[in-house]
Amino acid sequence: MQKQSPLFSFGNDTKIEDLGGGLKRQMLGFNEELMAVKVWFDKGAEGYVHKHRHSQVTYVVEGEFHFSINGEVHILKPGDSCLIPPYAEHGAICPTGGVLIDTFSPPREDFIEE
Repeated sequence: MQKQSPLFSFGNDTKIEDLGGGLKRQMLGFNEELMAVKVWFDKGAEGYVHKHRHSQVTYVVEGEFHFSINGEVHILKPGDSCLIPPYAEHGAICPTGGVLIDTFSPPREDFIEE
């Protein structure tokens, strides 16, 4: 696993990964302690309910997201954010299409290419 991304990332040059199901992901930067990722949701796309060992903070850049954390659901709009503790079940549905910035600590090893 890579230990660190380049110090500078340029949006037009950084790979965007198609995750399927109307989701795309772009790595913004990471080291051994922190990771930031941009995620695009098509209209109606769903981030399935899951959990992981990482602390996560998500910031809504654009769109409307129906976020569930441990069964509690709130509608988040641009400028809103949420904290997802380790091992909390969480997911989101995006009825409008939108963009999130996800941060993780420690980094999500499964997002880093070998």
